Amino acid sequence: MTLAEWCVFGALLLYLTTIASIKWIRFRSFDNSRPRDPAFYEDAIAQRALGAHQNGIETFPFFAFAVLLAEFRDSPQRLIDELAVLFLIVRIAYVLTYLGNRPTLRSILWSIGFAINLGIFFMPMLKRFLPM
Repeated sequence: MTLAEWCVFGALLLYLTTIASIKWIRFRSFDNSRPRDPAFYEDAIAQRALGAHQNGIETFPFFAFAVLLAEFRDSPQRLIDELAVLFLIVRIAYVLTYLGNRPTLRSILWSIGFAINLGIFFMPMLKRFLPM
């Protein structure tokens, strides 16, 4: 597997652990028979963790597809790997700023992550201009 493919797996784990960590920390108040109970998410940190988790679910498919498209279209693997690692770092920072209630920085990081994703996605179209 390539480094970029491991980053896809890392992005999956990131959005899963974002919500799992809150459920684990507050396991005594979490009712697994009602996992979507709004009462569990009344606490501010739990609301932000749920928001970060849902955003991870929303961003994951585009990231995974962009990486696979770039790889299948023979874009420079090193550049795909570097951008995928950068995307994962930005996503980790995004989750931390979401949990830390820093909305402006969070929005900036989301925009950076989206731009990285666009770069990976359009890499096959631009590969003739990129170093191999």
